[in-house]
Amino acid sequence: MTDFELDGRSVQALPGETILQAADRIGVEIPRLCFKDGYRPDGNCRACVVEIDGERALAPSCCRAPAPGMKVRSASGRARGAQRMVLELLLADAPAAASVEASELSRWAGTLGLETSRFPAHAAGQRDGQRDGHAGSAVAATGPAAAPGASHEPRTGAALDLSHPAIAVDHDACIRCGRCVRACREEQGNDVIGYAWRGDEARIVFDLDDPMGASTCVGCGECVQACPTGALLPRDPRTGAPVIVAGERQVRSLCPFCGVGCQTVFHVRDERIVRVDGADGPANQGRLCVKGRFGMDYAASPQRLTVPLVRREGFPKRHDFGRVPDDWRDAFREASWEEAMSLAASGLARIRERDGPRALAGFGSAKGSNEEAYLFQKLVRTGFGSNNVDHCTRLCHASSVAALLEGLGSGAVSNPVSDVRHAEVIFLIGANPTVNHPVAATWIKNAVDRGAKLVVADPRRTELARRATHVLQFRADSDVALLNAMLYTVIEEGLVDEAFVRDRTTHFDDLKAGVAAFSPEAMATVCGIDACVIREVTRLYARSRASMILWGMGVSQHVHGTDNVRCLIALAMLTGQIGRPGTGLHPLRGQNNVQGASDAGLIPMMLPDYHRVGDAAGASIFETLWGVALDREPGLTVVEIMHAAMAGSIRGMYIMGENPAMSDPDLSHAREALASLECLVVQEIFPTETAVLADVILPASAFPEKTGTFTNTDRRVQLARQAVPMPGQARQDLDIVVDMARRLGLDWRYAHPREVWAEMRLGMESIRGISWERLEREGGVTYPCPSEDDPGHPVVFIDRFPTPDGRARLVPTQLVPADERPDDDYPFVLITGRLLEHWHTGAMTRRAAVLDAIEPEATAALHPDELARLGVASGGRIALRTRRGAIELYARADEGMPRASVFVPFAFAEAAANLLTNPALDPDGKIPEFKFCAVRVEPAAPAGSR
Repeated sequence: MTDFELDGRSVQALPGETILQAADRIGVEIPRLCFKDGYRPDGNCRACVVEIDGERALAPSCCRAPAPGMKVRSASGRARGAQRMVLELLLADAPAAASVEASELSRWAGTLGLETSRFPAHAAGQRDGQRDGHAGSAVAATGPAAAPGASHEPRTGAALDLSHPAIAVDHDACIRCGRCVRACREEQGNDVIGYAWRGDEARIVFDLDDPMGASTCVGCGECVQACPTGALLPRDPRTGAPVIVAGERQVRSLCPFCGVGCQTVFHVRDERIVRVDGADGPANQGRLCVKGRFGMDYAASPQRLTVPLVRREGFPKRHDFGRVPDDWRDAFREASWEEAMSLAASGLARIRERDGPRALAGFGSAKGSNEEAYLFQKLVRTGFGSNNVDHCTRLCHASSVAALLEGLGSGAVSNPVSDVRHAEVIFLIGANPTVNHPVAATWIKNAVDRGAKLVVADPRRTELARRATHVLQFRADSDVALLNAMLYTVIEEGLVDEAFVRDRTTHFDDLKAGVAAFSPEAMATVCGIDACVIREVTRLYARSRASMILWGMGVSQHVHGTDNVRCLIALAMLTGQIGRPGTGLHPLRGQNNVQGASDAGLIPMMLPDYHRVGDAAGASIFETLWGVALDREPGLTVVEIMHAAMAGSIRGMYIMGENPAMSDPDLSHAREALASLECLVVQEIFPTETAVLADVILPASAFPEKTGTFTNTDRRVQLARQAVPMPGQARQDLDIVVDMARRLGLDWRYAHPREVWAEMRLGMESIRGISWERLEREGGVTYPCPSEDDPGHPVVFIDRFPTPDGRARLVPTQLVPADERPDDDYPFVLITGRLLEHWHTGAMTRRAAVLDAIEPEATAALHPDELARLGVASGGRIALRTRRGAIELYARADEGMPRASVFVPFAFAEAAANLLTNPALDPDGKIPEFKFCAVRVEPAAPAGSR
């Protein structure tokens, strides 16, 4: 602590605190423009200068540390005069956008009593430093949401750049404070924004002074949130106009997309979200990505379902479509809620009574709240009477969970993503966080900037590869070969943490024998990585003070996905890299609540808190809590349910917020299975590919329209709050589930999500200490948290594993080839995944105007050499065909792609990747092999010849 004096008050400065931060803490207001809390202070605007006794010059308080006995005056005549001078000079050039309600420049001018400036202004369009004949970014969009690459013409006058669909740039409002540069380079690590020119001509530029929409900007909007003047503003997704009016109210909530769990602030005006900012939550610390910041208008889409719909008599269920047919509504008629719920419940009850409980199944949602997931699985288990309930975890990390439960006794992550800041080595395999978990990627970039070594292992060369110490671009399907070679090296070179293995693991001898044939020299030809590189990376990982493994669906979505994760577990165990900050195992979870939905029991073989359905002790907890005898046989998984529907043993389904007609492998088969059901009830917000096959459609609530808890990839439970009302007759998902339960004979009386959460805490020891009131007070708590005075545990497995003997089990693996290998007829390997702008099946993001403007068309990525061999230019049309289906889409050149491979995103219904994918399952996780199948790639036939 440092004692000093501020404006006559004795102050104790905290370690590392600046004068400005100390002033903020005690409520003394000092103007500032280039300073932003959490960013590195630059001290270049001089709006925060203060007078320090004994010093000739005024000092910038944002980057000056207090000294013992220092006397500081922030409001002396000299300090105030300098502060006003700075603001007056800036106000002289400020255009209208800089005086908006959200502008810090305007607010500080008001605080200092400045209404006008006595200084003359530069001519509009000149103060931004434009040189003769150099238009720079002075461009206007061709439309309100022009896509990058569109034609732009220089504007005369104001340097307004509307080339980016999400962000408006007004260079005349820029004060060159540098906050956007620090936001882009140091916070998000995107390296797009910088300074160009010198002196009075100095200006902010994007890349090589490109229009923002033509630059490499990824649209995260960190610069918008950082800008103090309105030089960077979000654009209204409806009109394209800059949003210069703040919301009437602010609602703190969460992002509804990936598993990172970013906290947000929704700015609401006229019951519509007009702007989204990142809140200072533990997972994101104010950061967001393009989806979280600019994708929320999907909830206000005119395509929202607003009234219950019932299939008309005699209208067949067409399942041989690409995108949803334009005339889909002809097959339905509007109904009252009473009629729709009565038809839905009676149809399900009729099948239950006639064919038995196992003739019904339910799919819940990883995008719904914990409370919704819990009640949905409870409805299936107590209302239907079986364990035929699942959700999308079966399609993303089921194999990871299977291996983690087997090896460690827990399916959750050991350390939060942000723990990479404590790691010396980060081993990233089968994941592309810059696309799938962009804010998590910023922590990795920041860690590398601070000196951490990054190893990227992936068949594709992704964006993080340029920051990596080592890039292991191994052959697709050879994960086990590479990882077992690393395990062999750990054992052969004496890199084993013998004390850890002796005290905290079992079956080491079995593992040692299992990897004996996997030397790096033998596996180099299998995985395509030189033996010396495998050994070097292994030493780097094993010898570091703290090494952390993160992986994604490139590891899990294989028939050997469970084996892949068994290898990763063994690597961490043999080297003792677990149980400490900066170490451990982290499967990056896909959807925003896939962790919470799994915790809540929305899986066929597990009750809440991962009690196996056949375990008498675990089942008795919920039999007592729910007052009913439970089925002790595991239910069917997602893909198994589709097979059962085709076979006729599943006759009815209730689907809440899932879209298996886009997400299942072999979509033709899945859609036919759904169409064959006697009774299909779909609870949705849009007419998805699944909804149009329903007998009854129930209009539900979108994310910003509901309140509930959500659990992110870090095991952190957080609270989302309703920000806007539902449209038309749409109802809360939770209310619909409760209504359905009552109609199926269950006496449910839940009036608010907090009542459901209270019941969950009674049955789930992991969250028992996390009360609703605590979440409202603290914002988020990480489980396990057994009592209300427990702080929660971000890092687990410190002393023991939650297995019967407290030890981790090492499981040896062997090479298991993909179910379908390339051949002469289908010579390419198909890899599927996501794009930065589009999420999952596209039901939400493709109805977000900005996101769809940035990435409007379905594309396939191939190496340029492959395109040349095919005689197709980048942007040309290609046809892809597997043994299950065919699609056409645009080709995109990508030098990071391995040859003889093609990458297809699965968010585009008009070219659905899962029409091609192989439904072969991992035997342990029952997850489909989305990441590998044989495909033929050809130039598309000319339009007139199809």
